[in-house]
Amino acid sequence: MEVKVGVEGSRELTLNSGQSQEEVEKLVSEALGSTEGNLRIDDEKGTRYIVPSAKITYVEIGASETHRVGFGVG
Repeated sequence: MEVKVGVEGSRELTLNSGQSQEEVEKLVSEALGSTEGNLRIDDEKGTRYIVPSAKITYVEIGASETHRVGFGVG
């Protein structure tokens, strides 16, 4: 799923996480609960991103994607 993190004084950080929405939301909530904490999140390739919670302006958590096979009618 795609996760976007707005960072004060910087650009937006966009990454694809293999974690569920609930797991990412828990990490964000814990980080924002402490102004001296950090948001630590890993992408699908294993790269770890660490963002100081005091610098986070917003977090957008995309929907969990399901891979569809075949053609859709709609």
